[in-house]
Amino acid sequence: MAKFKKNMHMHTTEKKNKGRHSFWKCCTAAVLAVVLAASVFPASAKMSIRAETIAKAKYPKMAAYPDESSYIKESGDFDSDGFSKAYDAWNKSRRRQLDQPEGYADGLESFYRQTMRQFLSGAKNTNRIYSPLNVYMALGMLAEMTAKDSRRQVLDLLGSKNMQALRTQASALWNANYCDDGAVSSLLASSLWLSKDVKFKQSTLDQIADTYYASSYRGKMGSDAFNKTFRNWLNKQTGGLLKKQVAQTELSSDTILALATTIYFRAKWHDEFSKSSTSQDVFHAISKDIKCSFMHQSDVRSYYWGNKFTAAAQSLEKSGAMWFILPEKGVSIDELLADKQLTEFILAGNSWKNSKSVHLNLSVPKFDVNSSLDLREGLKKMGVIDVFNRTASDFSSISSTQRLYVSKASHDARVKIDEEGCSAAAYTVIAADGAGIPESEEEVDFVLNRPFLFVITGASEQPLFVGVVNQP
Repeated sequence: MAKFKKNMHMHTTEKKNKGRHSFWKCCTAAVLAVVLAASVFPASAKMSIRAETIAKAKYPKMAAYPDESSYIKESGDFDSDGFSKAYDAWNKSRRRQLDQPEGYADGLESFYRQTMRQFLSGAKNTNRIYSPLNVYMALGMLAEMTAKDSRRQVLDLLGSKNMQALRTQASALWNANYCDDGAVSSLLASSLWLSKDVKFKQSTLDQIADTYYASSYRGKMGSDAFNKTFRNWLNKQTGGLLKKQVAQTELSSDTILALATTIYFRAKWHDEFSKSSTSQDVFHAISKDIKCSFMHQSDVRSYYWGNKFTAAAQSLEKSGAMWFILPEKGVSIDELLADKQLTEFILAGNSWKNSKSVHLNLSVPKFDVNSSLDLREGLKKMGVIDVFNRTASDFSSISSTQRLYVSKASHDARVKIDEEGCSAAAYTVIAADGAGIPESEEEVDFVLNRPFLFVITGASEQPLFVGVVNQP
């Protein structure tokens, strides 16, 4: 798979004197929490009350994007030298995160194709959302904790030959999608939550901290104090956007370990929609027509197509884009998800061969969609089997004294878009008991008034969220 082409609106090609928005007039927020919990079989013993840090991850430090207003002198003159120095520091910091080995994303196509089809198909007239990158990181941590066939099945799904290959790729993916510069928030975080009375292998905890930036905490499983600490961590890492879901999450007294990974993404549209252009129209859902608010924007941009779809992108400021993918008439969402060309398009992005510059009249329904998925059967169908079996599961890489197996794997997500931007949140639990484009004369109406797909990408153009909108 070819390395992704950088978005034409990437900040590294911007003029240094371009002003910075000091507040989020328009934003994209995406939050995903993935929790894997493994419990003993049989039940665990008593544990201590207080959470103790036993492995600490060190997160990258990035230079802040300079606020132009901060470089205006008392005289009213602009401190161009000071601004340029701060801009260069920011640019260097940003490039360091994006500068990953050539081909670091190679081999992911199969994982994306299998999991998107597995977890998004069969929605019928409901909506579904899935975050490939976050689930990849969670499964990577699961591979670190397992061994033999339990590990091999996870590696096969992730497309990794061995643990070293997985660690190299996971680290590159993590860093390429991490940004904390004040202009864009694309924050990834991980953690491990461990029983006080069970012995875990420190070398594994250190490896997970190094590769997945996961801090490890130990305490009394099932206690109010430990659950409160766990929820506080989730709320902090997800910007408080999932408080309702987090409040219902707890680690039981039977839990031996839990791992959590989160993504918090926030960026503004490169060109926001005008509220005055929003109007009521009809969305043709599978079961019935729905009247809803459609946002409109007309400009010259690239228009894409494949054998079974057409597509357009709405760029995000200093980040990736939100892609809207419309199946051809007569093609169902499930049929499109089964088409290998769809994954190829998602990974190719702006470099997709079938594209042309047109005057695009974009009509997008404002939507607020959510979904709840049970991942267990899907993971089994894709070959991850042993971790769910009480006798076959092998978690010896994390503990040689306890028998662990996964008993729950669920995925809850929500995505909302309006004229200013989009907000997205997802929460996955896996628990174990025991710039300019030339003008074109052609004009295209791209109206999303029937079921469609969307993809949210970050600066690396990796798909952070993929969803099906059957009812806006």
